Order: sequence, then C-alpha cells, then structure tokens
Amino acid sequence: MLSHVETLWTVAHARWEALRERPDAGYSTETVLVTALLVVAALAVIAIIASKVTEKANGITM
Repeated sequence: MLSHVETLWTVAHARWEALRERPDAGYSTETVLVTALLVVAALAVIAIIASKVTEKANGITM
C-alpha cells in the first residue's frame, strides 16, 4: 500500500512541477469551469421557465 501512495505522490508532484513551468497551461481548465457554470445556469433558467409554463398551463380552465 505504501508503494502505491509513493507512486501517486510522485506522479502528482511531477504534474504540479510541469504546470509550474508553464503558467498558461491552466487556461483550458479555467475555460472548462466557466463553461460548466454557464451550462448549470442555463439549466436552472430552463427549469424555472418550464415550471412557470407548466404552472400556467395547469391553471387554464375550460
């Protein structure tokens, strides 16, 4: 078990050092996060609109 932890630590440390050498490498991660937040916001707006439309449609009497 200890060798697995050491291996994971070594890989994580190597990746961290690679990112520190290229400071612009995090740009794609930032873009993905912003896009994901926009998608979540859009889904929330769609859910609110769908709820309001359904509520209004159920309130129609004939």
